[in-house]
Amino acid sequence: MEQVKKGDTIRVHYRGTFDDGEEFDSSYSRDEPLTTRAGVGNLIPGFDNALIGMTPGDTKTVNILAADAYGEINLEARQSIPKDQFPADLALEEGSTIQGKSPQGQQVLATIQSVNESDVVLDFNHPMAGKNLNFEIEIVDIEGWDE
Repeated sequence: MEQVKKGDTIRVHYRGTFDDGEEFDSSYSRDEPLTTRAGVGNLIPGFDNALIGMTPGDTKTVNILAADAYGEINLEARQSIPKDQFPADLALEEGSTIQGKSPQGQQVLATIQSVNESDVVLDFNHPMAGKNLNFEIEIVDIEGWDE
């Protein structure tokens, strides 16, 4: 039976949970497997690496440490911004996500970490940074890839 190799286009079902068992994503709940190319960096490294060598019908459970998922928390990715730089009608609530543009014009997302009278502290880390992830993976099929 054919094994998943780097560059193959595959369809994969998965269920992702945190270490406490809370589910954060599942292709099963959407009843639609993910179609992706294996081993080319389209997915978080730990998930991508787990696919290689699997065959259609195979299932496995993998624990992916934060470093091989969305990375560790980077304290330098937190910034204090003067409150007057935000629109007056914008609700600034701790824990909410806001969208803006970097000085280079790129779209960025940040989580509001804290708000006081004069400043807003934004966290530009990915929301799942610093978290270990668990995945139940099932290879549905391998479509191959012609480069």
